[in-house]
Amino acid sequence: MNFKHVSVLLEECIDGLDIKENGIYVDCTLGGGGHSKEILKKLSPQGKLIGIDQDTNAIDAAKERLKEYENVIYVHDNFCNIDNILRELDIEKVDGILMDLGVSSHQLDEAERGFSYMHNAPLDMRMNRDKDFSAYDIVNGYEEKEIVRIIKEYGEEKFAKRIAFNIVKARKEKPIETTFELVDVIKSSIPAKFRREGPHPAKRTFQAIRIEVNNELGILNKTIEDSVEHLNEKGRVVIITFHSLEDRIVKNKYRNLQNPCTCPKDFPICICGKIPKLKMINKKPIVASEEELEENPRSRSAKLRIGERI
Repeated sequence: MNFKHVSVLLEECIDGLDIKENGIYVDCTLGGGGHSKEILKKLSPQGKLIGIDQDTNAIDAAKERLKEYENVIYVHDNFCNIDNILRELDIEKVDGILMDLGVSSHQLDEAERGFSYMHNAPLDMRMNRDKDFSAYDIVNGYEEKEIVRIIKEYGEEKFAKRIAFNIVKARKEKPIETTFELVDVIKSSIPAKFRREGPHPAKRTFQAIRIEVNNELGILNKTIEDSVEHLNEKGRVVIITFHSLEDRIVKNKYRNLQNPCTCPKDFPICICGKIPKLKMINKKPIVASEEELEENPRSRSAKLRIGERI
């Protein structure tokens, strides 16, 4: 199995983690092990890396790529369970946590996974294939108004109502079973003028369904909170996002952890007792360089935000 995945903002992530050679680090989205390998290069044998991924293909590929290193613990789970994962490993505090959100290049390129509108495949989109719930269940089971909400909210698609209406209409004839069947419905819902301009007409809807299948946004706030709780003082949390909804959640959560006070603005002193837990290292997100954009077009929408535990 060829697990192709180009690590985005690689140097910037490693710099952002500010790695201590004997520290403990968590790669929440192990993928093909690209970021993990660079972390391990900076660790001594006394240092430790915990690699988490919900995709068994990713874990197998990472084990192969990182086979020369003995200080790696592999965990097949969703990183939203970071609190339990670290407790079960009897690790109270770590020095850095990395999250590379969204779908991996490998998952997009592996046609049969159903993530891509460019390949015909069963409607799937599960990052964790042990789960039963897939894109098929959303497209063929959700009520029309729920489909509208998902496509509008997660896909920021202005033709969400038309797409949802046509999905429900089409599935009355027969279930929508493949990616190309769904693409046809989406294309028929978008006026020709808009199909010609901008990205592929199915891009936003596919993104929205994928986010819903994997609950990608629903888990973010608590995952960040739990991660920060497990950081040592001056430990770093480094998060790469790939679309505005994720980035907004991360930015707002960092801000809230930096300034958690809920007292009215006109109070002379804080009485709520909430203390800052995080310091934002970069006010504005770090984005890919021109060189990286040329080498890897998928890095175009990537944004990196770094927080440090107080």
